[in-house]
Amino acid sequence: MRFTHIFATAAAAVVLALTGTATAFGAASPAASADAVFLQTIHQANLAEIAAGKDAGTHANSACVKQVAAIIVRDHTALDAKGAALAKTKGIAMAKEPSAAQQQQLKALKPKNGTAAYDTAWLKDQSAGHQQALALIDKELSSGKDSQIQAAAKEARPVVAAHLKMVEGGVCHAPTESGSPQR
Repeated sequence: MRFTHIFATAAAAVVLALTGTATAFGAASPAASADAVFLQTIHQANLAEIAAGKDAGTHANSACVKQVAAIIVRDHTALDAKGAALAKTKGIAMAKEPSAAQQQQLKALKPKNGTAAYDTAWLKDQSAGHQQALALIDKELSSGKDSQIQAAAKEARPVVAAHLKMVEGGVCHAPTESGSPQR
């Protein structure tokens, strides 16, 4: 069950984006540029992150997970707003909500609501998802052609990397007042 929840879809989206095909998510036609596919795929991942963070804010057991979830919601909402605005200027269509598969994977956590098992599963999913998102961002940074989309990826990278530090290895590391992750 380690990778079967929220981020299995994000991981699949990353794999599809890295192979240049995101039609399984309705995100892009095969003729879409790799930059457009990146923007659509990272948007879909943001939608999943926001939904997962909101869910953890309500159903997590520990204060640490709730704190990290709030940060993830805040940051991915901001990143997604910038990405959506960029997509609009470029005429790139974006999904309106998490995919059916992402919604179903989030529902799979429901039996664990309010337990330490929920927190563990959520953190492991977050760790895997943020690793996948970093791989997608790094691919865009190394091979993207659109300078504006690359700039958005460059701006997003430290945010996603900071999130990964907070959930790395499936262990919660909430930031301290100084902003650095607490171990």
